[in-house]
Amino acid sequence: MKYNYQIIIEYLGESFVGWQIQKNGNSIQSVIEIALTKTLKSKTKIIGSGRTDAGVNASGQSANFYHKNRIKNFFKFLSTINFYLKKYPISIIDLKYRKLNFHARHSAKKRQYIYVILNRLAKPSIDRKRAWLVVKKLNLKEMKKAISYFVGTHNFSAFRSSSCSAKSAVRTIELASIVRKKDKIFLKFESRSFLQKQVRSMVGCLKLVGEEKWKPNKINQIIKLKKREQCAPPAPPEGLYLSKVFY
Repeated sequence: MKYNYQIIIEYLGESFVGWQIQKNGNSIQSVIEIALTKTLKSKTKIIGSGRTDAGVNASGQSANFYHKNRIKNFFKFLSTINFYLKKYPISIIDLKYRKLNFHARHSAKKRQYIYVILNRLAKPSIDRKRAWLVVKKLNLKEMKKAISYFVGTHNFSAFRSSSCSAKSAVRTIELASIVRKKDKIFLKFESRSFLQKQVRSMVGCLKLVGEEKWKPNKINQIIKLKKREQCAPPAPPEGLYLSKVFY
């Protein structure tokens, strides 16, 4: 008999090589697996809902793992695993029972990413490495016009990393929105899946629209041209958060 469990994870990505296990440094996956193995006293692997790149954060990453025993005391489990994670900026914030066929990646219906821009003159102290500082006042009205071009099913070849391994660049953006709260701008994107560096590339383009260096319809032109060189440089990873995975 085995049991399937889902965990919800929060982390800051700045000190990691990314989610996936790699030979060149600490990954979020490897650190959690070590803590999980100590907690359950048996070697345990996790399946993540998706990879996040080096420096990218999460407030609602999802993963699942299998264990031979039923975990009866969720409070004890969460207390123990977070004890083993205390020296890392990683927290396991929830544990859920799942059916055996639940798969954190394949069962996901959509993923939500939020990008945070700090739009002010002064450098961040509290939000250091947690948002992208953009000094020039951004034109939110123009950015709202531009972000609407991303919604729908498009070929996003221009917005993918050169190292992206996805077979198809066609993706459906179900939601793309932007709001300002005081000196912070929050950009939200929802899709079943995203290409490598797609969200950061889209944000990089929207920043140029906000600075009035590009017109909003430039976004539509870039989508149609499907050429990476037409796209703006990707926004830095520290402003990006995997905020929720829907099942």
